Amino acid sequence: MIEINLLAHREAKRLAEIRESVVVLLLGLVAVGLGVVFVDGRIESQIAGAQATVRQLENEIERYRPQEEQVAAFKKRKAELEAKLEVIKELDRARTGPVQLFEQLSQTTPERLWVTDLSTMQGKVRMEGASLDNVVVADFLRALNASSYFDNVDLIRTDRETPVDGVRLVRFEITADFTPPRTATSEDAAVPAGA
Repeated sequence: MIEINLLAHREAKRLAEIRESVVVLLLGLVAVGLGVVFVDGRIESQIAGAQATVRQLENEIERYRPQEEQVAAFKKRKAELEAKLEVIKELDRARTGPVQLFEQLSQTTPERLWVTDLSTMQGKVRMEGASLDNVVVADFLRALNASSYFDNVDLIRTDRETPVDGVRLVRFEITADFTPPRTATSEDAAVPAGA
């Protein structure tokens, strides 16, 4: 019988499989390396694009910085002018306020009632006076409440005095907020020409 040595054939087959595995492994490593290089190239390209965009935006910011400074200067100037305008309006209201207050008091004060003391502070009016009776004081309170120049009218006190020449007067104290209505002419004057 003939004997055939198959060990060499098996050894050759095993070496071929090892070579094939090494080749597949090397091809896999080359493919992974190419993939890494490709992804790295794309990422570097994206980074370069983003950096170019950032430089472009920084240039745009620098280009518009003078206009931004001008806008800030204009806003500051506008705020200063508005503050000055408000001071002028306040001075105008302070100038006409007492005249309006006395005019309204003269129109609302009934006969047989006398205001003997009048003080104002920050729009708050305090009046003291005398009357022949409580009914006249009540009429005065109603007239003040009906006026568009007074709010929060409040009677603080009324006292009967000792009779003088047979007449017994009623002393009173009233507080109110003086709020003159805005007139159309003062509002029109506040609007700048061409607005």
